[in-house]
Parts: sequence; structure tokens; C-alpha cells
Amino acid sequence: MSPLHFEERGSGPLVVLSHALGCDLHMWDEVTAALAARCTVLRYDHRNHGRSPLLPGDFSIEDLADDAAALIRDQAGGPVFFVGVSMGGMTAQALAVRHPQLLKGILIANSAAHYADQTPWQARVARVQAEGVAAIADGAVERWLTPAFRATPAGAARAAALRAMLVATDAAGYIASCRAVAAIDLRQSNRRIAVPALVLAGSQDLATPPALSQEIAGAIPGARLQTIDAAHISPAERPADFARITTQFMEAHA
Repeated sequence: MSPLHFEERGSGPLVVLSHALGCDLHMWDEVTAALAARCTVLRYDHRNHGRSPLLPGDFSIEDLADDAAALIRDQAGGPVFFVGVSMGGMTAQALAVRHPQLLKGILIANSAAHYADQTPWQARVARVQAEGVAAIADGAVERWLTPAFRATPAGAARAAALRAMLVATDAAGYIASCRAVAAIDLRQSNRRIAVPALVLAGSQDLATPPALSQEIAGAIPGARLQTIDAAHISPAERPADFARITTQFMEAHA
């Protein structure tokens, strides 16, 4: 595939930021601003998202991990810290198994290793096929941010920005991404992860409830589980806290 679109900012140890399904690298704007004073931040758009290539056909989370590995090889002089939210967190799990030599550590936030029930994903795909991505946008944003945060001026602005990212996502690319996410089963491969791992659960996350983060942390040897007071897109809701947690993790495993 063609190279992924990315942006790089700051100086210091390199951290790669991997966004959620239906978002793009601007999901990380506030976290990037907080981290760039002490880190080199490389954030990118997944295939079928933002300004990265739109590729026809189905793919897997393992393909997203290989995409990220190619980017790291091209842009980093050595191993990196990799931080992923939701689909980005799934990418982190697969990346740590397939390309451990590229990593100093992984932070898996608001994510899952497996979905026992495929019905919600099938319903979402069917609705996007029939009505387009805009049809599911309001419901998605309601899951992404807590009601209390959305009621604030800052929260309303972030909700609007996230909704715009989602609506701008190509419908066919979004459907393929949904299918990749729905199909994950990383439960056994996670037991082979040998790089440092922090799993971050959103205490108010209804999309990937804390029990799913607990499952991930329980499978990865030596992984630590931490909670952040947020819904599904925790870096958009709690950017300062998210940046602080990321920095502490990097410093602990420098």
C-alpha cells in the first residue's frame, strides 16, 4: 500500500499515537500539544481514514499492525513507544506480537481483544451500507464522550470535531474497518506479548467497558491496568490526564 499520512512534532523519545475507528490523527491534538514539550510525537491516519490511502476490500487488524510497522521502520531510528485507543489499541496488541523489535512498550487504551457478540457490528455495517456514515455519527459521539463532558463548551467543541472526522470517513472504508475490528481474537496471542504494556480503561466507557481492559491486562504477562475517568475516546475527554499517564509509562520504561 501507499505510505500512511502522518505528522511529527516535538523532540525527545519517540511515541507513536494510533487513533480510534472513524477518527483521524487530529483525535490526538490536545495530547500531542501536551506531549511535544518532552517527546517526539508521531501520529498517523490508519488506512481508509483521514488522508491515508483508501484501499478496497477487507483487511485485518494484523494488516493495520503491519501498516504501523512499516511507518515505524521508515520514520524511527529505533524502537518506539506505541499508544493506541480502541482500534489503535487493537493495532498495538497485534503489533507487539508481530513486530516486538520495533517497540519499547505499548499503551492500550479503551480497547478489546475479542467481541463475543457480533450482532452490534453487523447492525452498524448494515446501517452504514443503507444510509451512510452520518446515520451512525450522533450515536457514536454519545458513546465516545460522557454526557457531562459534552455539556461543557470544551466538550461540545470536541464532540463536534470528532463527529466531523467520522462523517468525513469513506463509507466503504469504514465498513471494512468495522469488519476488521469485529473479527479480532487476540486473546491467545496476547499471552505471547513480551514488551512492557499498560492497559488503560475508561471508567465510563460503554463501548469497551472496563471488563474488556481487564481481560487484556490479564492475558499480557506483566501488564499493568489503570483507569481514567472518561468514556471511550479518553484522550479527547481527558487529554492532560492521558498525556501524564503516557509520560509516566514512557519514563518508567525508558
